[in-house]
Amino acid sequence: MRAPDWLTRRPVAHRGLHDAACGVIENMPAAAQAAVAGNFAIECDIQLTADGEAMVHHDDALGRLTEGSGALLGKTAAELKAVKFKDTSEPMMTLGDLCALVGGRVPLVVEVKSHFNGDRKLVRRMAEVLSSYSGPVVGMSFDPDQVLALREIMPKLPRGIVAQRNYDDGYWKKLTPAQRDSMLYLRHGFRTEPHFVAFWVDQLPAPAPWIARKVFGCPLLAWTVRTAEQRERAARHADQIIFEGFVPGS
Repeated sequence: MRAPDWLTRRPVAHRGLHDAACGVIENMPAAAQAAVAGNFAIECDIQLTADGEAMVHHDDALGRLTEGSGALLGKTAAELKAVKFKDTSEPMMTLGDLCALVGGRVPLVVEVKSHFNGDRKLVRRMAEVLSSYSGPVVGMSFDPDQVLALREIMPKLPRGIVAQRNYDDGYWKKLTPAQRDSMLYLRHGFRTEPHFVAFWVDQLPAPAPWIARKVFGCPLLAWTVRTAEQRERAARHADQIIFEGFVPGS
């Protein structure tokens, strides 16, 4: 299996085509609708709920962009669907809600968020939702185990790994040294067999994505492109961009 051609044909809108200054927040329905209107693929994040649903949300807790507080993993889908994004009337979506809204009009790039505990319930729920969806979709994750889950549970779905050169910043301190080590240099590639790589633009070029791209033919997406300098770097070293903060071509 190869990565689909659409993955590199058009820029990918990071968490939808959002603009907080206009009241359009990342991963909310209006951001998805704006991406559809602009004919951009939508990158989105999914998180697991207490009752096994896949919610479209980046953070694993409420509060940064939404009303309320608390971990998504401790709340049901019904509770979370009642949560509004700050200063808007728009609720959080399930992955099924997003699929119904998009209806196959643009592709979806779904990032599986992970607690790095080996739990595969989120990928199984993703598989259930996508079993009745005919639009173009790929899945990806930072967690090699979740990419392996995508391979085993949805072998016909193109999958990718999200990666960077190192995992030394505060966000990754929650992982064990062995977990961080397993993510370095795409060394899990022969086990996970990703079809594409999404790599942090500020850390390009890097040997591992270069090898994946040039030797194994994996398309390379650069995230998250916000500035002219990042755009130029991505043009030199990647096949397409995952962008936010501007509209390509405008």
